[in-house]
Amino acid sequence: MTVEDEVRAEAAEADAVLIGNDAELIANCWTDDWVAVDANGVTPKADIIGWIASGRLQHHSMTTVGGERIVRVGDTVVLTARKASTGTWDGTPYEIEEWISQVYVRSDGRWLQAFCHKATAA
Repeated sequence: MTVEDEVRAEAAEADAVLIGNDAELIANCWTDDWVAVDANGVTPKADIIGWIASGRLQHHSMTTVGGERIVRVGDTVVLTARKASTGTWDGTPYEIEEWISQVYVRSDGRWLQAFCHKATAA
């Protein structure tokens, strides 16, 4: 299996875990210093995990729309894709398509997500 295939598989597993809304399992897919960046700024891992653990944020679906772009630079891999997702935020349903770029790093024999940048798709 190529590194790109390994990361693609890890990303698919992380999406499946995210849909399961198990905060502990999700936390294990991300580095300790993971952050997400979007139009609202930087959100640390602890905030997202806390929102999922409390039920404030729930993911119901996460689908890659179209192809993915995967680029490897040394021991770092960047995956970019357009994704459609649904869920609830504070009990209000949402449905969104976003461009997502995720940075993966090798840690203890597996690929962990270290960074995520999201932009709403037009």
